[in-house]
Amino acid sequence: MTSETSYRPLPLADRRDLTDAEGLVDVRQYLDLMRTRHSIRDYSNRPVPQEIITTAIAAAGTAPSGANQQPWFFAAISDPELKAQIREAAEAEEEKFYSGRAGDAWLAALEPIGTGVEKPHLTQAPWLIVIFAQRYGVAPDGTRQKHYYVPESVGIATGILITALHAAGLYCLTHTPNPMGFLNQTLDRPEHEKPVMILAVGHATEDATVPAAANIKKPLEEIMALYQAQTSEKDT
Repeated sequence: MTSETSYRPLPLADRRDLTDAEGLVDVRQYLDLMRTRHSIRDYSNRPVPQEIITTAIAAAGTAPSGANQQPWFFAAISDPELKAQIREAAEAEEEKFYSGRAGDAWLAALEPIGTGVEKPHLTQAPWLIVIFAQRYGVAPDGTRQKHYYVPESVGIATGILITALHAAGLYCLTHTPNPMGFLNQTLDRPEHEKPVMILAVGHATEDATVPAAANIKKPLEEIMALYQAQTSEKDT
């Protein structure tokens, strides 16, 4: 977290000054890349170098955040025993979820995705990344420091992380057992950090599948509206 206590403007660094044509080419290439992103549950045993994981997390750490408080923490786990503990605890919560906690409507919504109680990807994937949201910060003297827009900030950072992992040729699956307090105990994280998501990360098996329903994306006109100034005949 930044230690700056007063506003000090700096010249904009790392400027990207593209022409409109260059920008359109780049953003179309980015769209093409993201259209190849898929969530999977079938992970190969091919190892993933630690440096790829840490570099992706470093990219996530560049995300904007409320008051620049950077209220996130990422626990990257490759230890098989820890992954097994997480899977066991997650499946225990999932058993309760599918046995009545979720309700019929929620279960019906999940049916096309093919999810269930068993979560083998939590031990098959070479890496798990647990994302924590820091409810507040803790100064060196132990005093609390308020954090602002925590869910929004952590959500942006998580999106950047998923994109970075995809750019590295990896696949991931977002997993949110509820409740997730067991992750604090398993990973020895402080109580002011709230676990919000587990990402299973790795390479896909040769016979990996994705749910057909997951390939159905809303068309652009359903997720966007344009609000532009009206042009007059003189303008045209």
